[in-house]
Amino acid sequence: MSTITLYRPVGTEELKLIEASGWKAFPPRLPEQPIFYPVTNEAYAAQIARDWNAVHNDDKRGYVTRFAVSASFLAGFDKKVVGSREHEEYWIPAEDLPLFNAAIEGQIEVVETVVGDAATSSEGSTR
Repeated sequence: MSTITLYRPVGTEELKLIEASGWKAFPPRLPEQPIFYPVTNEAYAAQIARDWNAVHNDDKRGYVTRFAVSASFLAGFDKKVVGSREHEEYWIPAEDLPLFNAAIEGQIEVVETVVGDAATSSEGSTR
């Protein structure tokens, strides 16, 4: 089966819920969050983790997750560019998140941790 690698910046609370799923699923969206936004490249996810999660979350931490999703599932959704060319993401309606989670191949992994204005990859290198 063909897959597409996607990324998602998350905060600590969302990461705990991902871990509780066995690293297999993203948690349901809150009522005021009608869309789930996985992004298409690690640099964009890191930018969000740095500029949003590590600034606005109480613990000043953000995480970049990486995961593979069935290409045939994603074919039903358009990619959106929400800024410059590298700001590309999928818009998955919240009601489709269980189907999205079922289309994840393998596990969700953390590839970068951002603390305040510093970033470290899971391999320990500094960005």
